[in-house]
Amino acid sequence: MGDYLRYFFFAVYPYIALTIFLLGSLARYDRDQYRWKSDSSQLLKHGTLRWGSNLFHLGIIALFFTHLVGLLTPPAVYHALGLSTAAKQEMAIVVGAILGLVCFAGLVLLIWRRFSEPRLRATSRASDWLTLVWILIVLTLGLISILTSRQHHDGGVMVALGDWAQHIVTFRGGAAAIIAGVPMIYQVHMVLGMTLFVIFPFTRLVHVWSGFASVAYLGRAWQLVRSR
Repeated sequence: MGDYLRYFFFAVYPYIALTIFLLGSLARYDRDQYRWKSDSSQLLKHGTLRWGSNLFHLGIIALFFTHLVGLLTPPAVYHALGLSTAAKQEMAIVVGAILGLVCFAGLVLLIWRRFSEPRLRATSRASDWLTLVWILIVLTLGLISILTSRQHHDGGVMVALGDWAQHIVTFRGGAAAIIAGVPMIYQVHMVLGMTLFVIFPFTRLVHVWSGFASVAYLGRAWQLVRSR
């Protein structure tokens, strides 16, 4: 990847993606609330929905938070806990492989279910297929990258990826230069992963916000119902 492309994708594009993600979600909520939903297809066909949906959601939610914690935790923190860089990488590989396979199994079930059922296929929008296929590609690249990680036992690549993420969230310069020595499969995986934030506001993925918002129900006051 050339220097200019690397600078764009790893120093500029993350902020573009996050801006579209946040402002696009707000605009979608303000202007298109009637389609702010996941468009459940359970009534059309139950079938493998429960297994596919549960495995997919369990896997992808866990992957998101493990990526978040793994990338944004400075080495000094896990070193203070007695965990070496190499040991942290091994843990990340094992956990990532398990969660990735769980998510992959659920996603394949969902894609096959939507493809094999004529009624589901007829009611599926282009954005539905884009979301499913895009996540499948990102997930597949992530699983393949595990094989590359096995060739770097010192955890140097993992440290570089974390350093890049920490530069981005703290608005420090030099983020793109950190990625220069990272294998290409990681770079492609990262760019496609960031693009998920770009398509997020324009697809059914916006229902994720509602999932987080539902936590507020736990602290909501009891509803008092009186008889007439």
